[in-house]
Amino acid sequence: MPLSPRFQARAIQLLLGGMMARVHKDLRFTDVPKHVETLQVETGAGPVTCTVYRPSATAAAGPPAPVYVNFHGGGFIVGRPEQDDHLCRRIAATAGCVVVNVDYAVAPQRPFPAAVTQAYDVTAWVAANGETGGWDGSRLAVGGHSAGANLTAVVCRMARDRGTFSPRLQIIDSAALDMVTDPASKLSRTAKPLLTPYLMRIFTEAYVADPAGRADPLVSPGLADDLAGLPPALVITAENDRLRDEGDAYAKALEAAGVPVTHRVFEGVDHYFTHVGPVAAGKEAIALMASTLRTALDA
Repeated sequence: MPLSPRFQARAIQLLLGGMMARVHKDLRFTDVPKHVETLQVETGAGPVTCTVYRPSATAAAGPPAPVYVNFHGGGFIVGRPEQDDHLCRRIAATAGCVVVNVDYAVAPQRPFPAAVTQAYDVTAWVAANGETGGWDGSRLAVGGHSAGANLTAVVCRMARDRGTFSPRLQIIDSAALDMVTDPASKLSRTAKPLLTPYLMRIFTEAYVADPAGRADPLVSPGLADDLAGLPPALVITAENDRLRDEGDAYAKALEAAGVPVTHRVFEGVDHYFTHVGPVAAGKEAIALMASTLRTALDA
């Protein structure tokens, strides 16, 4: 008897959870001091724990720093925000902003729309509570990797439609943007890609069990045709990533809709390269995120 999608997703959670928390030793930025605390934000889908990274121990003495909300990857089923510790620490130090790393709900225990509700509500809270948090909520950006990049695109869409807050930048890194197309038809340019169709189907079926719901723009923002008015975007794609084509297409669609876009394809790398390397490309991509953030938040 075939295993149920829920059982398969739980097995992948257990298998990948520890693996995804590992970062290449030369990408850990152990030389960068870490100034962190945790906070809990109430949302319409339950409380969410966030880790807050400060630019420096003395930053509180000056004017409030801008803020960046980060959503980790994990195929919507792996809840390991610590996998982005290196990235959050580096960005806080070099972009001069507070970073809020969000531990959102994951499937199959909490399928769509729990993660979307939490991601949006946390970001709206960050934007509205700068005085409480010790940051400037009016200078806000949002970003993420893979599933987190999907949530980034969705949060920006919801903010535009509801008129609640206006991110100055969205960082879309190796994004999963099309949950309708069969993963087997998504091209990889390497013989052994990190993402296999089997694994991607488990992610999708756990997150949105009903295929009819996967075309919803809050699930597949890359399939939406009303992109005008979204925040400026930094779109990062990896040459050999099975998600590359949908990321490239989203960058072009945003640009065609009049959204300012910086799009960079990193050559010779696969999905998750900002965590597992190659080190040179990973460092360059993280530096690009930080410099683009600094420019957008200081404008």
